[in-house]
Amino acid sequence: MSKKETKKSGFHMPHVFIILLLIMLFVVILSYVIPSGSYERITDEATGISVVDPDTFQYVENEDPITFLDYFEAVYNGFVNGATIMGTLFISSGMIYLLEVSGAFGAGINAILKRTQGKEFSVVFIFYTIFVIFGVLGYGEAAYPFYPLAVSIGFALGYDRMVGTGLAIVGSTVGFTSGLMNMFTTGVSQQIVGLPMFSGIGFRAVGLAVFYVIGLIGLYTYCRKIKKDPSRSIVKEEYMNQKAEDRTEQMEEMTPRRVLGLLAFLVVIVIQGYGCIRLGWSFAQIAALYVIFGIVLSIIFRFGPSEACQLFCQGAVRVFAAAFAVGLAQSVVVLMNQACIMDTIVHGMASLLENRSALLALLIIFVFVTLFNFLVVSGSGKAVIIMPILQPLGKILNINQQVLVLTYQYGDGITNSFWPGSSLVQLSMCGVDYGAWIRFCWKIYLSFIVSAFILIMIAHGIGYGPF
Repeated sequence: MSKKETKKSGFHMPHVFIILLLIMLFVVILSYVIPSGSYERITDEATGISVVDPDTFQYVENEDPITFLDYFEAVYNGFVNGATIMGTLFISSGMIYLLEVSGAFGAGINAILKRTQGKEFSVVFIFYTIFVIFGVLGYGEAAYPFYPLAVSIGFALGYDRMVGTGLAIVGSTVGFTSGLMNMFTTGVSQQIVGLPMFSGIGFRAVGLAVFYVIGLIGLYTYCRKIKKDPSRSIVKEEYMNQKAEDRTEQMEEMTPRRVLGLLAFLVVIVIQGYGCIRLGWSFAQIAALYVIFGIVLSIIFRFGPSEACQLFCQGAVRVFAAAFAVGLAQSVVVLMNQACIMDTIVHGMASLLENRSALLALLIIFVFVTLFNFLVVSGSGKAVIIMPILQPLGKILNINQQVLVLTYQYGDGITNSFWPGSSLVQLSMCGVDYGAWIRFCWKIYLSFIVSAFILIMIAHGIGYGPF
């Protein structure tokens, strides 16, 4: 057998669906190893949030153990639970495709390229910053439809697929993890422990600056490396073919209609951000906004009703794999809930914290949330289980509640785009496999994790308080 044949028959990272199905199987195995347990849930009168009562844990007999058929039924139930995210993903992607077909994106990218010749990384810097802002605003899944656009920008700049993927995912991670205005982690956690909403923003802004610089350095290092030597690209074969292509095709030109389309897109982004932060919008309102956006685009570019619907379907189909992955990720949560082991795992963590020093307890919390994120992606879902338990433990160990929120926030945010449970959905939007992503990002994320715990130690040392 030739070396070429040997290389082709080597290990390849399984498809995103296979990885998620394996994680589901892992949960099934855990359900027969970890005993079932449960906390009682109570509704906080001040916030209306249903949280666990930390003094009520007890082991229980699971009356509904996971069976052979339950494993496969979880796929359907996961789709039901993820329907809001999946529906919004289909609608927003389909409507954005109308703008792509119009040539507005292409014309906009070409206009940028004409003004940045020889300064390609400045464009990476600009769009990286935009995705950081998306993360700060807590966009989360709402930013997914923009990921393919980031990849297209990377291509147009002469970089490989990983650059566009990195500027989108790393940028979103930096903003989301910082928690400046993140309702899903900081907001919910602070409400549960009784802190003013988004208090302590000054120190979190310092954290944002630290993570921002780390991510930017990681992107710059990679961009510089592949520009000097394209063979060092993680997606070398695709990148070498891309470099060899004839790129003398007709460039899209900016027209008044395309300018209007891009302005409408900018307005949608601004309204979406304002709605999520100020008006408490969720996926239903975001989806409605994109339906209106699609109608406006059809008028601007004079798409007929039937033509617009056909284009919408073409755009929606492009994200089928990502939407399917959302459903499978929710299936993991379905099995976790049926197994009744989530509370047991959290109770075990609480037991580890007893009689520990404050710094060791913070390290255990940070590591636990980081690892628990492998199974339970939802930041707010983990918060309503973990934070009511951490609140009294923090008082016993003399740890400020704001430091506990910061520790939870960093533990949840960093690995949202590293563990396969959620990163696979994002990578599907960018056309990147999980193995390539890990090779690209592991140094950046290791730096995030180390820096995060240093920030946590500093916060504890200075008595980081509620205001």
